[in-house]
Amino acid sequence: MSTVTAEILVKAPVKFAYRAFTNATAIREWLCDVATVIPRPHGRMYLWWTGDFYTSGHYLEVEENKLVKFRWFSNIDPTPTEVTVTFTEKDGGVNVRMDHEVPSDDSWKNMADGFREQWASSLRNLKSILETGVDLRIAERPMLGIVPGDFTEEQAKSLGVPVREGLRIDGTVEGMGAQKAGIQRDDVLVGMGGKPITNDFASMQNALAGKKGGDVLEVEFYRGAEKKTVQMELGKRPMPDVPFNPVELAKQARAMYEPALIEVQKCFDGVSDEQAMQRPAPQEWSALEVMAHLIQNERFNIIFLSSLVGGYESIADDFGGNINASVEAIVKA
Repeated sequence: MSTVTAEILVKAPVKFAYRAFTNATAIREWLCDVATVIPRPHGRMYLWWTGDFYTSGHYLEVEENKLVKFRWFSNIDPTPTEVTVTFTEKDGGVNVRMDHEVPSDDSWKNMADGFREQWASSLRNLKSILETGVDLRIAERPMLGIVPGDFTEEQAKSLGVPVREGLRIDGTVEGMGAQKAGIQRDDVLVGMGGKPITNDFASMQNALAGKKGGDVLEVEFYRGAEKKTVQMELGKRPMPDVPFNPVELAKQARAMYEPALIEVQKCFDGVSDEQAMQRPAPQEWSALEVMAHLIQNERFNIIFLSSLVGGYESIADDFGGNINASVEAIVKA
């Protein structure tokens, strides 16, 4: 066996570094996109990334704030391997060291190099998360400057688009790559950087994997029945200064919401309930039903934020659709 090693010094309490390997919510914050874990010997450790890479293993040893050892067996590995994580308090922070044991034969050389590169990159993100709260997977992800919309069979027919898989554009952001490339509302993206774009938004994430702001990609889209190809420069993502103090965070969030709430209120000035209940089309919501939908979202956000604060983020396979009966019940109430 040979050992692949990666380590980093993190300016944070050791308990937070330990939690980052033993709590599903904390693991998702820096390492993967889906996680479910039970941090005890033989307890499950399932991690999944967008792009359908996953590892299904279990914990081997757990010593609070000192050591975590787990079995790693991904969907591309020929055999399971073992990873040992040690936590050593140092210089007011904690040194996090990962030792990944792999077979020493030549067939594992490329995989060992890959482990070394990926663990080093992941630990860099762990450091950023624990020290600043910034997820580098998002901060370094490029921006297109688009507002994505749904793409239904009816919309495809109405727009005259000959495909049924793609991402319809609801709008573009002023001055960003999509607008500069000439992309418009109701264009349907079908390809980017040589990769297909489908109705699944994850296809967009896959197309942007490994790309950064400033990169130029070829983008294919339909405008009606005509297929077009343009070169689009990816934008860099501005990151807000997010305070660790929850009271200050709430104030900043409220300041962002306030202008929008004022604009929403203006929409109803001088409008009767009867007028606000008029639907622009039989299958569309009225203004009051839109408000009911926003109320539903706020209720969900409270539940979701409570799960985050409690340390166990609620996750699901998908968000599901809107239930009209629920929206109508809120309006009646």
